[in-house]
Order: sequence, then C-alpha cells, then structure tokens
Amino acid sequence: MNCSAEKASRKWPDGAFRRSRAAMVTAAAAALWLGMQAGPAEAARRSAGFPWDDLFGTHPHHRPRAAPRRVVVPLPKPRPAEAPAAEQPEPPAAATQPPAQPAQPAEAAKPAEPAAPQPSACRQALTEEIAIAPSIPDIHGAGGCGGEDLVRLEAIVLPDKRKVTVKPVAILRCKMASEIADWIRTDIAPLVQGQGSAISVLDNFDSFECRGRNRVAGAQLSEHGRANALDVRAFGLANGKSISLTDRSVPRGLRESVLHSVCARFATVLGPGSDWYHEDHIHLDLMERRNNYRICQWNVYDPLPQTAPLLPAERPEEAPPREVAAKSDGGKDERSKADTSKLGDGKPNATKSGDAAAPKGAAETKPQPTKKRRQSWRF
Repeated sequence: MNCSAEKASRKWPDGAFRRSRAAMVTAAAAALWLGMQAGPAEAARRSAGFPWDDLFGTHPHHRPRAAPRRVVVPLPKPRPAEAPAAEQPEPPAAATQPPAQPAQPAEAAKPAEPAAPQPSACRQALTEEIAIAPSIPDIHGAGGCGGEDLVRLEAIVLPDKRKVTVKPVAILRCKMASEIADWIRTDIAPLVQGQGSAISVLDNFDSFECRGRNRVAGAQLSEHGRANALDVRAFGLANGKSISLTDRSVPRGLRESVLHSVCARFATVLGPGSDWYHEDHIHLDLMERRNNYRICQWNVYDPLPQTAPLLPAERPEEAPPREVAAKSDGGKDERSKADTSKLGDGKPNATKSGDAAAPKGAAETKPQPTKKRRQSWRF
C-alpha cells in the first residue's frame, strides 16, 4: 500500500487538511511554551546587563535623560501712556517707624575679675606712720603652710620718726607684725635709750619658713610655717654696738627687762634653758591655745667671771694652824706595829710584853679627806 503524501492528498484531501491544521496548532503551542520559559531569563539578562555595557554607556542608569520641556510664559504688555497713574496704598503704621537695628553680636564673654579683698582692720591700723610693711599676696603651701593677710615688714617707725630696720626683711601675718612694731616702739626703744644710744636695727634670725618645729622632719608644723613667729637675736644700736639677748656679758637687768616685756605680749617665748634649739636667740609667736595658755621659758643667766681662777687662793693669816700628826721616836718598826695591832673597834692594842699604852698627850692621827671630782656645769 503506497502511503506517500502526494498519494494521500489525492486520495484523502480532507484528511490532509486536518493533519496540517493539527501540525500548526502543535507548533504554536510549542512556541508559546518556549516563550514562557525564556521570558524570566531574558528579563534577568536585561536587568543584569553585560560587562561591556558600562564601557559604551549603554547601561540604563547611564543613559542621558531627556531635557524637560520648556514652558514659555508670555510677558505682560507695557502700560499705555494714556493710562491714569496708579494710586499708591498708604503704608501701615509699623512701616513708618525706622527699622529696628539688628541685634549686635554678643562680645566674647570675658572672665569676671575677682573683686579686690577689703583690707582688714589690722591692715588699716598698720599705717606708714607705724611701720613700713607693704601687703603681699596670700600664701597657700603644702601641709597648711602660709596664711592670709600677710605683710612684708621692712622697718619700724619710732614716735620720733626714726626708723628701725628689720634685717633681713620679715614675712609675717599682719597681727604679728603689728605686735612686733608696738613692742619695739613702746618697750625696747625707751629701754635701749637708757643705755646711752638708740636702737636702729632689729636682727631677724628667722621669720616665715615652711617647716616643722625645730626643723625636725615629720614634726608638727611650726608657727614659722604659718608666718606667725619671729626669732630675734640682737638689737643694733646707732653707735655701731649690738645688744645680744643671749649674751651673758650684757647686764642682767637689761635682759630681765626684755624678758618681762616679751612674756607680757606674746603667747610663746623660748630662749636659753628651754631647749638647745634656742640657746642663741629668742623665739616669739602668737600661737592660739585653749584658755589663752602661754609659755615663757627663758633663763637669764648670771654674767661669767672676768678671770677664771687658775690657782687656789692664798691662806689668810687669821686662819687657825693646820693640825699635824705627831711623829713617834720608835721609827718605822714601831709605827708599823701600832698600825697592824688594832682591835675590832679600831683602837690600837697593847703589846704582848705588857707595855703601857701610848700616852694621852700624843695626838691621834686623822684620816685625810679624799679629793672630790669637780663637777662641770652647763650654762
């Protein structure tokens, strides 16, 4: 049986048409299915782009944007010359006032200067008619050193306008400086005047110094560290002489007068006899204690003799004669026998041969006193 296409078309024309139509429907369905499968891949490829798209500027993000459409707005026509003048509206009341001045920029804030402290009552009383003592800034050191209301005591002005120089210059609190000035003006100047001269110099041994008591490391803070103490060594006179307060050659009455004056004024007075730190000067301070307790330790010693005795003094003529032990005629043998033969009570015993005892008139020997070691006294 021949089944070729030509023969089939000849024999079954209608069947060939139906077969071709079925083939066309099948091809269309296949194309549709392939399109559905290729759709997502193609979209991903287009979104990802190829590596060289950026090279030629074909990336969608790099494509030049279209220029926006320009809208042409017609201008108003010029006002005709014959048109009446336009009435100007009256400005509001606020507009007639001058414009407010713009706020000036605030200047840079300057640090407020501290107000000058008011002078204390002591500072106001310590004028140049009493002492040359300019004020100095407060001192605040480590461990409580320093103080407030400090002055630099340079000289003391006497009532007759003469000046007593303080050498070297003393750094003190105002109250201490005022007390020193009044002490020199009231007590010391008249006292020295009685010695035939006038005081001209106050020998300052030590004033303000941040240290412990007696310069001992770790000791309690001294009043010198608080600028509340002064060590005085001597007074200089106008005739060039000096009066040392610890010199035993200075008249005792003068030194005792100075002792009474300082102990009546100051809370602490330390001098010779208090401790070995104050053997060559006098310490004065105004330390505040409970119940106004005061310390005054200063021994005023007697003057030393002008000439030290090297030899014992000669025996006066009116002195009684010295007792001399009687010598026996028997010689050394009898003296040795008499010394060795003694009773328990210390009396000489009679000889074995029955000799009589020594006569009553014979002088008894007395033991010589031993020399005592001379004691050395410290002054």
